[in-house]
Amino acid sequence: MEKLTIKEFKEKSNIEIIEELMKKNNGYITSKELDMFDIHRMYLSIMQEKGLIEKVASGIYIDTNKIEDNYYVFGLSMPNVIYSHMTALYFHGLFIKAPNDVYDITAKRSYNSVHLRKHNVFYVDNDIYEIGLTEIETPMGNKVKVYDVERCICDIIRSKNRMDLEHIKHSVKEYIKRKDKDLVKLSLYAEKLGIKDVVMDYVGMMYE
Repeated sequence: MEKLTIKEFKEKSNIEIIEELMKKNNGYITSKELDMFDIHRMYLSIMQEKGLIEKVASGIYIDTNKIEDNYYVFGLSMPNVIYSHMTALYFHGLFIKAPNDVYDITAKRSYNSVHLRKHNVFYVDNDIYEIGLTEIETPMGNKVKVYDVERCICDIIRSKNRMDLEHIKHSVKEYIKRKDKDLVKLSLYAEKLGIKDVVMDYVGMMYE
């Protein structure tokens, strides 16, 4: 969410401040953000009673005139995970099948949450967790944390025993067609992940 300061909202009521924050955040507000502005959370309850907002997850609210972005809400509620593998490739336009309510996500080995149980979670060591980390807009225009394309290609090949082989082939072939592909970066990532030969051999095979 966009970082703002209380100075921008002089002479406004607390509800007016919340409404302004929501406009700048594409219709969303979190209870943590209210804490930053020293606004009591009871105002969220008041706005709910008035039908101005609705709760979509713990501590996360949306303007009732907006359609919920499930990807964005999940990202807000689970800030310690990153969209990865086929879910991230969908955001990058390399996988045509939209994720259902089960996402491919990556987390540090030390992290666990009951909210992750229904998802495809890939646990990694801390030293490779942030390799290729970036942000991208969901189809509804909200930014979420994802791995970049090259990291995703490495990941789906590395995790091929847990992935659909035809989906992997499709995504790699689509990657090869991209004008903005970066094979040098792909090679560097694969080396850092300890799978350089496997990845480059697989990509080379898809060229044929």
